[in-house]
Amino acid sequence: MVNWIIGKILYGLGVLWGVVTLVFFLFHVLPGDPARMMLGQRADLRSIERINTELGLDRPVSLQYLRYINDLSPLSWHNFSDPDNYFYLNSNRLDKAIPLLKFGHNSGIVLKKPYLGVSFQNRTPVHILIGDVLPNTLLLATVAIIFASFFGGLLGIIAAMVKNSALDKFVLFISAIGMSLPSFFSAILFGWIFAFVLAEHTGLNLTGNIYEIDDFGNGKVLRLKNLILPAFTLGIRPLSIVVQLTRNSLLEVLNQDYIRTARAKGLGFLRVLRKHALRNSLNPVITAVSGWFASLMAGVVFVEYIFGWKGLGYLIVDALNQYDMPVVLGSVITIATIFVLVNIFVDLIYSLLDPRIRSL
Repeated sequence: MVNWIIGKILYGLGVLWGVVTLVFFLFHVLPGDPARMMLGQRADLRSIERINTELGLDRPVSLQYLRYINDLSPLSWHNFSDPDNYFYLNSNRLDKAIPLLKFGHNSGIVLKKPYLGVSFQNRTPVHILIGDVLPNTLLLATVAIIFASFFGGLLGIIAAMVKNSALDKFVLFISAIGMSLPSFFSAILFGWIFAFVLAEHTGLNLTGNIYEIDDFGNGKVLRLKNLILPAFTLGIRPLSIVVQLTRNSLLEVLNQDYIRTARAKGLGFLRVLRKHALRNSLNPVITAVSGWFASLMAGVVFVEYIFGWKGLGYLIVDALNQYDMPVVLGSVITIATIFVLVNIFVDLIYSLLDPRIRSL
């Protein structure tokens, strides 16, 4: 069991390293100049060179990559004595670092918190920017998956109970459309319908956050209605998956011999459904829901930006527009870490329920 857990953790670290490497080098391939974005298009060459030197962007890309990985790792190598050294242990960058192993008096290995850098645009530490918006994204993803689980399961049960009827075919048709809709298109479509065409009836806004500044000077005011459209849009695809899985799994269970035996003994259909069929048909649904929660963290990017929801996805798009590499990298690493942790947790739960999984 311990070896299996260690293997999963090492696999997750490998995934994170691959994500960081891919995004880091893609950023350097894309056209753009962070220094010019910071100073404006009329900046002189000397100012641009000064900013590039300050940010370390005048160094070779391979060296920038090594320093970023070094800063990101909890165990990292640093120089202790030379402030001009590219790997100098600067207390402003790496707070509360604990030296573990010294090589002479000039360098060594330290234990520290992962350092995500500072924003190119406003010089704010990236972990502070992410910490401000991450709760909004987690709230949105949680509400979306609860909505998808409840209504998807309910529609799947109804479709299974009226198999091959017009209602069953209608539910399957709607779920098929929901699975095929990309998030950016559905966000625009639902925003236009419910927040523009039907705005007088729904009272919904196209953009807005969970908290808004009150016009009458009451400070921040909770606006739960701003959560409806982005959560609905984000939950459409997992809802469609849950509908299909619930229906198919329930129909398969209803055809089992023990279900027919229970019916033959005189038990009512609803009681058999509630006591036996539903309980044994939920395993694939739980698998899909747990996997989709991690996937929703990546799907929020377009949804948040279109609806003006100030979360991690909004932060990523805004940073991309400003060529703010540390913010993009830090946000992508955060999403990838959540994705890896959720999948490891789900695998752990299943391995406890079914020890045969650990041998796969």
